[in-house]
Amino acid sequence: MDFVRAFIENFSFIATLYILNYGLAAVCAVRELMNSRTSQGTIAWLISLLLLPFPTTFIYLVFGWKLFDDYAESQTHSGRSWRLAHSEDLRIVDAETAKEWPVLYRVAELPFLYGNAVSLLVDGEDTFASILDGIARAQDYILMQFYIVRDDDLGKRVADALEARARAGVKIYFLYDEAGSHQLPGSYKRRLKDAGVNIYSFNHRHPYLRLFGLTRINYRNHRKNVVVDGREAWVGGHNIGVEYLGRDPRFGRWRDTHVHVAGPAALACALMFREDWHWATGEELPARYPSEIPTPGDQSVLVMPTGPADKLEDCSIAFTDVISRARERLWIVSPYFVPGIEVQTALFAASLRGVDVRILLPEKADHKLVWLASYAHADQMVAHGIKVHRYEGGFLHQKVILVDDAIAGVGTVNFDYRSFNINFEVTLWFTGQKTIENVKSMLEVDFASSRLTTEENLKSRSYLFRVVCQGARLFSPIL
Repeated sequence: MDFVRAFIENFSFIATLYILNYGLAAVCAVRELMNSRTSQGTIAWLISLLLLPFPTTFIYLVFGWKLFDDYAESQTHSGRSWRLAHSEDLRIVDAETAKEWPVLYRVAELPFLYGNAVSLLVDGEDTFASILDGIARAQDYILMQFYIVRDDDLGKRVADALEARARAGVKIYFLYDEAGSHQLPGSYKRRLKDAGVNIYSFNHRHPYLRLFGLTRINYRNHRKNVVVDGREAWVGGHNIGVEYLGRDPRFGRWRDTHVHVAGPAALACALMFREDWHWATGEELPARYPSEIPTPGDQSVLVMPTGPADKLEDCSIAFTDVISRARERLWIVSPYFVPGIEVQTALFAASLRGVDVRILLPEKADHKLVWLASYAHADQMVAHGIKVHRYEGGFLHQKVILVDDAIAGVGTVNFDYRSFNINFEVTLWFTGQKTIENVKSMLEVDFASSRLTTEENLKSRSYLFRVVCQGARLFSPIL
């Protein structure tokens, strides 16, 4: 009776909330209709908003409402079009390679650039030794961006290196993602700011997004890149944390790959960072383009940034195109494997063409739900004749793709819906035979440290495990 009496006394208030929630649901429904990319997803959202406006409206704010329309403005201010024209003048554009890979070229909106020296960095010790050496060489500026930054031993080493260069007069700009670096203490940021480092979160300029933080927790800047003086850059899967050095007792060795590029491609990485910096802070970084760009090597490189601000599903389009062009070899390495239907179809088609399709995934799990979903998708690959390997030499976190002897990609993109459609990511594409051979040799070692999933393995799994995996697969669009 007390509950009934309280309900009657507050009926008008409850009714108002109810009406407001339906109004919000209507706004979400209209936005979904106007911005939908798949009819299936839109229909699911509309039905849910109609039949169960609470809590669907709040779920939609977190997972459905994209708020990066103004990111295109950052691309305009960054001088991307000027950079393309200027690179033509400097004659560092590899026009022939761009003709061979027109989809990648148009998705990236940046050219293939030749004259680069490329080095693969296997695992954390080599990667951060190279990055810290590069920071020590900086004379003009450092651009740094990581998804995860920790205040542990590695984080302190990086902070020491940045502090030393900042006090030497080097301009330093540091971006981190709030979701990935949610445990980063304020003392770490204050220390760097006191030393003169410009350090901000990716959503720094958007206080209303921080106020309603849940509406942005689903959209993350997952890029990990460092640029020094516009002459060299580092891109790959490593974040700043001791686990990436293999010091986490839970995972042991952390198998990851970064790539160091010296040459014109470093300027393309700098341009990508300028776009992120402008969107995050509202500040335009000065364009420091040398009159003569050094070309220390002979490798052609394309820097391809992708993210939720893209007008189309650019990342998915690019990878699907690359997969569809495989004729002999298609090797994919990813810690998470939750592909969309378009990527699944491309993989099945490659297998039917007789391509040697191999997918290398981790044996260990770091995120249980996505690991279970990956099992469901991977088992489907095995059923269609695709070779799925499980890495047993530690935890696998690298993001690498190799197609024939034609092209290799290294970057931050996982083979899942989140990386293809939700996160800000970057991939470096290489067409030089030297780099392709190095990637091939590296992956051959990784496959030798893995076990092949067989039909017998599938049959031996318990029915309960298969049910749980299929249940986790239902969450694919948000994993």
